[in-house]
Amino acid sequence: MTSTPYTVNDVMTKTVVTVTAAAEFKEIATVMERWKVTAVPVIEGEGRVVGVVSEADLLTKEEFHAQGPSLIEQMRRLGDTAKAGSVRAEQLMTSPAVTIRPDATLPRAARLMADRHIKRLPVVDANGTLLGIVSRADLLKVFLRSDEDLAAEVRREVAERLFPLSHRDIGVDVTHGIVTLTGRTRDPHLIPVATRLARAVEGVVGVRCRLEGPSA
Repeated sequence: MTSTPYTVNDVMTKTVVTVTAAAEFKEIATVMERWKVTAVPVIEGEGRVVGVVSEADLLTKEEFHAQGPSLIEQMRRLGDTAKAGSVRAEQLMTSPAVTIRPDATLPRAARLMADRHIKRLPVVDANGTLLGIVSRADLLKVFLRSDEDLAAEVRREVAERLFPLSHRDIGVDVTHGIVTLTGRTRDPHLIPVATRLARAVEGVVGVRCRLEGPSA
């Protein structure tokens, strides 16, 4: 009933800093510092994503710089200790990369980041070719929508569609992203539906439903 939800394509950054699998350690560190990013996709060929190198991948070298890992630590952290001795992206990167398609919804991207404990996702097409990158900050962009814009969408997509005969009796007010619904409806069974649909509008922070059924 509501309008088409925002997708990753709507909020992703389309200009992405990348490195190749042959990139050296210092080159990667320089790229991250120059462009102020904390991870870079590793690409090959025409832009196919084969992995991601993050600050965490590079920091293992600093962690074991002064003193090498003990035998027990080597056994416990095989991946990290191997990276500590690596010098190229192909050895340092996390592979395969966790990626997402541009038509994925923002909740799906947020769940994937949370499940995998990562802060950003390379956005790829069906062939794995890099199209952009989406970060946690990008997912928050929808909450920058103005109160006026949110109110207009809630009126159009919730009040007018759910209550076609009585929508003029439904008040929609938005302050700091919080929607307040007021007024009376002929069908009280639709009140929880209105609350759920208003909350589903991209950028809505919360909903206060003060709708009432018909007066006695």
